[in-house]
Amino acid sequence: MSGWPSTYLTRTPSHYFGKDTTRSAAVSSPIPPLNWRLATTIITIEEQLTGWYSLVRRARAPEQLERAYREFAESVQFCARVQVLVYTQAAIARFEELRGLRLNVGGMDLRIAAIVLEAGATLVTRNLRDFRRVPGLVIEDWTQP
Repeated sequence: MSGWPSTYLTRTPSHYFGKDTTRSAAVSSPIPPLNWRLATTIITIEEQLTGWYSLVRRARAPEQLERAYREFAESVQFCARVQVLVYTQAAIARFEELRGLRLNVGGMDLRIAAIVLEAGATLVTRNLRDFRRVPGLVIEDWTQP
């Protein structure tokens, strides 16, 4: 999968759906190149589904439960529509290399960065502060005009 310079790996499904569920703000969508692909990482899927599953289990009010299940369903539908890049042996080795650099970036984010670097892709994220610390990682924030 290496050598896909036009692959955009979204950090969260909210980028794909054109909304920012954590800040309830509108997300601008740049016009991507004609040959682009949207993908995500298995790490991102793990984070999303674990988060929604936990929210469903903690919901008490009917409105909370309805929202949690609706958002959970949207995440599952997102996962079914995009290519998922897995955590390969090469990505694991890259992760170990990045962790050795002591970049002060969380483990899950380093795993995502390793997958993106191995795919030769661009990471779409709002978390520029952490991901900018990763050498060679190409990132874009589609929430900014």
